Amino acid sequence: MNQVYTTNDYSKFKFIDGNRTINKLHLNRLKKSMEEKYIDVPIIINEHKEIIDGQHRFLSAWDLGLPIKYIQIDGLKLQDVHRLNTNTKNWTADSYLEGFCKLGLPDYLTYKDFKNKYGFGHNETTALLKNCKRFHGGGSNDFKDGTFKIVDYSLAIKNAEKIHMVSKYYDGFKRRAFVYCMLDLFENPDYNHAEFLNKLSFQSVKLQDCTTVEQYLCLIEDIYNFKRNKQSKVRFY
Repeated sequence: MNQVYTTNDYSKFKFIDGNRTINKLHLNRLKKSMEEKYIDVPIIINEHKEIIDGQHRFLSAWDLGLPIKYIQIDGLKLQDVHRLNTNTKNWTADSYLEGFCKLGLPDYLTYKDFKNKYGFGHNETTALLKNCKRFHGGGSNDFKDGTFKIVDYSLAIKNAEKIHMVSKYYDGFKRRAFVYCMLDLFENPDYNHAEFLNKLSFQSVKLQDCTTVEQYLCLIEDIYNFKRNKQSKVRFY
């Protein structure tokens, strides 16, 4: 059993690099709750006195001048912060991204720049950077444990730029199903992006929001085959 210690020496603790940003709203709510009744749940620290779990509780107690209870478990790291918070809503894909960017991990820094530049969601960004046609769950295991790797950045940029070309005719170009549809088409040898954009330029009204990749493929097939003779028509779905 780990021993629980109590102290009012707040200076002995420090924050671990890469932990999520302090949520001021949550901090204020926690302080108000502590003022009403202080339930001194211990924070968890490692041998370097870095807070692994409970940084909001620590700050709230410090601001109110309340004693800190803590448990020291040697060997804990940032990944353990993530594990402890896996089931809480506050650890989103953005939280993991910011945490690993603070640690300076190159693939996460590039991921962040790419996502900010092109504006896709986490699932779509991950699919593009992993060069896969589908990706479900922005918080994948490799993304959460700090081992996320970009497969082919040049291809990701090329595909993102091609998808953005559609924005002139369709404002739903960032929708997940549409992005996945385009990634399907980019691997289809019968698909020519320039021809699609040309056909779309005078048929943009046909491209409507869809809920599935298959629905988008059917719509784009119809647009793409406009004025093509029967022998040259292509099938995308």
